[in-house]
Amino acid sequence: MANEKKHTRILNKNKVSAQLIVKDLVLGYEGKVVSKDINFQIYKGNYLCIVGENGTGKSTLMKTLLGLRSPLSGSIEYGDNLTSKRIGYLPQQTLVQKDFPASVKEIVMTGFLGNHGFLPWYSRDEKRRAEEIMEKFGIADFRNKCYRYLSGGQQQRVLLARALCATEDILLLDEPVSGLDPKVTYEMYELIDKLNKEEGITIIMVSHDIDASVKYASHILHLAHIPIFFGTKDNYMRQGFHLWKTDEAMLRNGGGILD
Repeated sequence: MANEKKHTRILNKNKVSAQLIVKDLVLGYEGKVVSKDINFQIYKGNYLCIVGENGTGKSTLMKTLLGLRSPLSGSIEYGDNLTSKRIGYLPQQTLVQKDFPASVKEIVMTGFLGNHGFLPWYSRDEKRRAEEIMEKFGIADFRNKCYRYLSGGQQQRVLLARALCATEDILLLDEPVSGLDPKVTYEMYELIDKLNKEEGITIIMVSHDIDASVKYASHILHLAHIPIFFGTKDNYMRQGFHLWKTDEAMLRNGGGILD
């Protein structure tokens, strides 16, 4: 039985270029399987979008990759000197306290804390890097402004900057544009794409936006209760998997044409 196997988290010491290797992963709660037989590899500079219906384990997979949740079975291997503490994470907006009484700079700087141990101060290099990231993200002018008074789009930029302070390797983004208007959504996607294309940051992003997924991603992982697809976006489109949202909506409407 799958849920009788042991799960492992392994630092891959071999000279393998993959940053993450996921093998036979089974996700679930209290022994109940949500998704199983998950296998994929992520290499430096990949842009992976994780898509699928609600309840298929997309966010659970993200938390498992971060070490915040244990799988029922299977393994996650870290390569390229990567550890879970060197992964930047942007959670869903619903999990973020939006009225947090701290300045933009204070929140951005907390991205470094995962690698600090018990040291209570920030280094000169960390302060310089935080300033560079805030400038890059267009939030430097309100570095001293209280986070709670920012717009939703500005808050997301702050949290993305915080995630980037934690890593120069890989970002995990859980529905980063949820609740944003179309203009701000486009700007956020473009910002993430630049981090990937220009700085070589590996992106793993949960998304319900299939059009954006096939536009920006290099690879797609489509989850159901078992993975439907993992591979390049070109193969994903060639096999017609990108039409799944349309098919699902048409079924809800009795197979008719949507308004």
